[in-house]
Amino acid sequence: MTASETERYTTVAIVLHWLIAFSILGLIGAGWWMTQAAEGLRDLPPAERRAMAPQVQAVFQLHKSMGLTVLVLSLARLGWRLINPPPALPSGMPGWQKAAASLTHIGFYVVMLGLPLSGWAYVSTGFNAAGDPFPVTTMWFGLFEVPHLAFIADAAEEVRKSMAAAAVEAHELLVYATVALLALHVGAAIKHQWVDKDGVAARMLPFLKRT
Repeated sequence: MTASETERYTTVAIVLHWLIAFSILGLIGAGWWMTQAAEGLRDLPPAERRAMAPQVQAVFQLHKSMGLTVLVLSLARLGWRLINPPPALPSGMPGWQKAAASLTHIGFYVVMLGLPLSGWAYVSTGFNAAGDPFPVTTMWFGLFEVPHLAFIADAAEEVRKSMAAAAVEAHELLVYATVALLALHVGAAIKHQWVDKDGVAARMLPFLKRT
């Protein structure tokens, strides 16, 4: 059976879905690399540290630019979803699976918005997680400066130190949550496509056949 257009997500929803998905995967990879590289800088000789530092800073700026882009795309995706409700799940799908699908989608919106916001909050504090000064600017792909969150940047120093530690912890927890959700989401898509054969995955992957 071939899915009709009404049984699939809109083209806008599909494009936003995959832009966000690939961006998040890139962010996780870049975040892991720059974290490892930054920690490794401490053990390098001064000359090598100076040579490596610009690379880490460049990836950090790219990470922030991509994160803010994901924030904008996620807001656009949420707005589009509210205006254009997604296609209904198969009527024969068990209720618990429908509930799980809804909770998973809610979870994705939490991490899609929470990850960039927690990162933005972190750099807005002007401190790192250890409480050391960490004044950085955010240049969106080198084109313009993104201002810090004023309600954080203007807070008292001790408040900003506490917020820096909290923001880093939240950011890390959201990364783990994202990885878990991705594993669950991909696993469910595979199950629906090749085990249940109900065409659910084809709603977001038009090239898949309804079997």
